[in-house]
Amino acid sequence: MIKKIMSSLVLCAFAAVATAQAPAIPLDGAVHTGKLKNGFTYYIRHNQTPKNRAQFYLVNKVGSVLENDDQLGLAHFVEHMTFNGSRNFPKNTMMNYLQSAGVRFGADVNAYTGYDETVYQLPLPTDNKELVNKGLQIVHDWAQSATLDPAEIDKERGVILEEKRLGKGATDRLQQQYYPLLFNHSRYAARNPIGTDAILKNFKPATIRQFYHDWYRPDLQALIIVGDIDADAMEQKVKALFADLKNPATERKLIAYAIPLTGQNQFIALTDKEVNSTIAEVVIKHKAPVMAAPADYKALLMRQLFNSMLATRFAELLRRPNPAYLSANAGIKDFLGGLDTYRATVVAKPRELKKGFIAMWYETERLKALGFNEDELERAKQNLKEQFGNVYRERDKNSSENYVQEYLSHFLKREAAPGIAGEYKLMNTYLPQIKLSDFGMLMNVYLTDNNRDIIITAPADAQKDLPVKEEMDKWIAEAKGMPMQPFATQTSTASLLTAQPVAGKVVNEEKINNDGITTLKLSNGVKVIIKPTAFKNNQIVFRGFSPGGTSLYDNRDYPSATNAAAIIAAAGVGNLSANELDRFVADKELEVRPYIAERYQGITGGSSVKDFEVAMSLVYAYLTQPQKDSSLYKTMMDRSRARYYNRANDPGSVYNDTVSAVLGNNNIRRTGPSIKKLDMVNLDRAYQIYKERFANAGDMTFVFAGSIDIATAKPILEKYLGSLPRTQTMDKAKDLDLAIPAGEISKTVYKGKEAKASVLLVYSGKYDYDERNNIFFDALRETLNIRLLETLREEESGVYSPRVELTTAKYPKPTFTLTVQFGCAPANVDKLIATAKAEVAALANSGPGQQNISKWQAEWIRQRELDVNENPWWLNYLVDKIQAGDKPDGYIKDQTFVNQTNPAGLKDMARKYLQNGNFIKLVLMPEKE
Repeated sequence: MIKKIMSSLVLCAFAAVATAQAPAIPLDGAVHTGKLKNGFTYYIRHNQTPKNRAQFYLVNKVGSVLENDDQLGLAHFVEHMTFNGSRNFPKNTMMNYLQSAGVRFGADVNAYTGYDETVYQLPLPTDNKELVNKGLQIVHDWAQSATLDPAEIDKERGVILEEKRLGKGATDRLQQQYYPLLFNHSRYAARNPIGTDAILKNFKPATIRQFYHDWYRPDLQALIIVGDIDADAMEQKVKALFADLKNPATERKLIAYAIPLTGQNQFIALTDKEVNSTIAEVVIKHKAPVMAAPADYKALLMRQLFNSMLATRFAELLRRPNPAYLSANAGIKDFLGGLDTYRATVVAKPRELKKGFIAMWYETERLKALGFNEDELERAKQNLKEQFGNVYRERDKNSSENYVQEYLSHFLKREAAPGIAGEYKLMNTYLPQIKLSDFGMLMNVYLTDNNRDIIITAPADAQKDLPVKEEMDKWIAEAKGMPMQPFATQTSTASLLTAQPVAGKVVNEEKINNDGITTLKLSNGVKVIIKPTAFKNNQIVFRGFSPGGTSLYDNRDYPSATNAAAIIAAAGVGNLSANELDRFVADKELEVRPYIAERYQGITGGSSVKDFEVAMSLVYAYLTQPQKDSSLYKTMMDRSRARYYNRANDPGSVYNDTVSAVLGNNNIRRTGPSIKKLDMVNLDRAYQIYKERFANAGDMTFVFAGSIDIATAKPILEKYLGSLPRTQTMDKAKDLDLAIPAGEISKTVYKGKEAKASVLLVYSGKYDYDERNNIFFDALRETLNIRLLETLREEESGVYSPRVELTTAKYPKPTFTLTVQFGCAPANVDKLIATAKAEVAALANSGPGQQNISKWQAEWIRQRELDVNENPWWLNYLVDKIQAGDKPDGYIKDQTFVNQTNPAGLKDMARKYLQNGNFIKLVLMPEKE
């Protein structure tokens, strides 16, 4: 379904009841599908985006809800164990093989376990036949040939317990209390996929083998393959290879567990001292329909429109003076256990839960009483049609992953998957039929007064302000009893621009390399770099920038400067207020956003081909015709202050703020957000700074990548960029001397009640910035990451997912920062830090092993093959090169440097940069009792 493709929409199924005779929506005709004699299902589809790649998914109708009482957490444990040894790939040879072929662990090959399914993901290059055949064998082994070796099981216990530890905290503690209510005390309430500590630590190997034997069987499995393959040939391979999978001689019956609807209303109010905001959520549960027949489709579209209109209402309400809450939203959303829900959520201002809740719930009651208006519906239709149309226009460039998600839902949920063309036809058939009166039926079904749960979570000091159930019922009644006024939508016939621009001219044009990159110089000094591509049919991305940024302002002005772009852009632009601007772009595919960063200010965005001129007119408007709205500014500041009110309750926020302060020498530009900083923001000063930063376009550079025709674009660029004002002032960003402090620093934060720790190790310093060093340093980063996975995770079972990250910068001074991060048990902090430091020292003493360098080389090459076919990659690459003062064709040499990486070269780099005496250790530990 397009609902899997268009992430900007909430496309969940609400369907009218179809008659038993109604024909099913046919499956996408381009997919080969079938079921083997053993019940194994397959979906195979040829697709060339991305080229020379295919996605292999093993989908199992097996999740934690099927676990016996002594198996809690073992559905997820099985998922881990399938990577730790199988018939054809003993122990960890599977991951070694895949990494050597350029397939990354986590980023590429991965899996997840839910309540009702377990899904394995294996993206593979298809220009290597041996790798494709091995990939099929890996999937076959996942399906039924995991060895579940007792020694490997015992090693993996610690890894999973560390994964579980990462999720501990206030949210987890609260969920453990309200999940039984939310799940109506069904089996789902006692089957959290992560399991329980007691079982994870103590289960016998026979117990997990029993789960694997009972449920990993072909009649509950499907293989989805989508990519640059010969679908006919692949189908024959699948039939031959997977026909030998066997169902148990005595099958356990697959029970379709569900969350029962009781007809009752439930209430719970909870507090936790680590919670930093008060949230109330109303959940009205409803039996989820299946979207299978054409007769269902009109209701599906109605749901999409309903959610879109309601989201727009709440966005507009939040812009009005002094809203009663920090944020609120509502809509019809997916759930589980055979249900979907209407959910309405409010984040209340401190001490103002009643006021915020009633204001939020009033919108539901107003909907029930008065519905939507014609303007809202027409705008939502235009928006929906434009987004469907954009997907349809890109149908021959649709990513394989998107098709996979369609077929996954078809197998797991019996959800129709007609393909892009099929769904576009359905949309065009049913969308014009939808009238305002149709939404009464939908609201009668979902906005009911029963099967309603109300869940409140709040900081501990808000306990005295929380209602009991009877009081909450009175709040709902109060909202229902308020006078119902029609929702007023602002309409405007004004044009976007207050004055039309006087076009400039292209005064110079040249091609700068063999990649089709063209440079234009406009008469006002604006420089334009254009990279036309055919990666997408209807996508243009861009960024404009000039030097200066917040670096040009002193610390007193910094809060106003760093917030200026967000404050001014939120007020609307040109002749249009923020709400009017939303309506103006409702039927357009574009995004334009100004920004002011530390060393640059600029504007970034993207558009369809059709809306490119509108996007450029918005660029002109934001740079020359900004607005300021004192009422909206006050609302924004009040909301931000309220958000920071209880920030110190959250251990993660306290830790992150400490990290920022230590690494930034407590400079105001590096410390975390605070009410004190907000109090330093001034609207007039922010507006003045915004105007100053965009006063001179003469030193601006704009970069475009995508489906842009240069001849067509030239007059548009001349009109909207060539007309931007120019002054004689040419700013340069200042060096603020904000380098990470040198030497050895250690800081421990004690915050939080859970037995969990977070570790950040920071290596930093001066750096010889050039393209070769950047490539070599990335190799060093990844080989260290591989070793930490091998030691901290696989050998010591002490962490779930260590992460090594690298940042290099050429300006204001050439520097690097390499960080090692992981979470672990407090008792293991010192031991694991010692192991991590020992691995860094080993790199400096001996260099990385050639095997790990080869893995990185393969990963880098395979990733670059994908990157160079993506418009956003080209945009970022060209911007980075221009800002660094480097030639934009440097990428051609990158693979030469990759091939040159070797143990001796990386050893020298590790010795020079990671043994320079600069080391910062930052640790979050639980509070001392």
